[in-house]
Amino acid sequence: MKIAITGATGFVGSRLVQRLHEEGHQILVLTRNTSFAQKVFPSEAFRHLEIVAYTPTASGSWQNALAGCDGVVNLAGEPIAEARWTPERKQTILNSRKLGTQKIVEAIANANPKPSVLVNASAIGYYGTSETATFDETSSSGSDFLAQVCQAWEAEAKKVTEIGVRLVILRLGIVLGNGGALGKMITPFKLFAGGPIGSGKQWFSWIHLDDIVNLILQALTKPEWQGVYNATAPHPVRMTDLCNTLGQVLNRPSWLPVPAFALEALLGDGAIVVLEGQQAIPKRTVATNFEYRYPKLQSALTQILQ
Repeated sequence: MKIAITGATGFVGSRLVQRLHEEGHQILVLTRNTSFAQKVFPSEAFRHLEIVAYTPTASGSWQNALAGCDGVVNLAGEPIAEARWTPERKQTILNSRKLGTQKIVEAIANANPKPSVLVNASAIGYYGTSETATFDETSSSGSDFLAQVCQAWEAEAKKVTEIGVRLVILRLGIVLGNGGALGKMITPFKLFAGGPIGSGKQWFSWIHLDDIVNLILQALTKPEWQGVYNATAPHPVRMTDLCNTLGQVLNRPSWLPVPAFALEALLGDGAIVVLEGQQAIPKRTVATNFEYRYPKLQSALTQILQ
């Protein structure tokens, strides 16, 4: 196959590129920063990979590169929890997903021949937050900022079905691997200062990096996959359980909670990503008989950290 990928240099994207390359597929990387992409994917190591510069929120000649691709994986989006949510920041977060997806769909529509499938990222933030509710793929959307972003993001992706292209939307939970969110949590534990963030009661719906990559590969290759799937492990945990398990695997105590106000002082409204959560169940994903390599947290953290 020939697969076009946005967000290819990110945490999930780079592992996906590695897997596709190992399996002998051709890869088209759409990136804003070609020099960085060349460092991540050096030509001597990635011989069947092409790097194309693009502006995610604008039409351009880059869109012609999608002609002849078998599939497109759209993972691009401005990081959500790395800075305060100023009005400008919130607009950037929204535009990177809404307009970025709009331009990908536009490119697919104009491609000749067209890709047969679009695998588009979304997030379980679609459901809003709750300490008591359980959400599956049929649950209604929330009303907070992140839910609104996910609704707009998915609405643009759904337009690809109007031109006869199969669409799979993966609502991602927190992806665990070497780096990413877990990388930021490990340091205080290693310094014997780890513990739950906020109340500790909030739900943490997660998925191992290898499992999300396998989900994307299934979505690309299985024509029966269509619509929305929760890209989470089947056993979400509460924040306290996550931190206790992390402490066990690292052989470190989990006794020093991070107060909510400290995170809010740093991230403002963006702290909601960590302080509030949702229990997302991958009902449709499990129904496909997808085989999780790491369905439970203990085995996932053990593999990553040991």
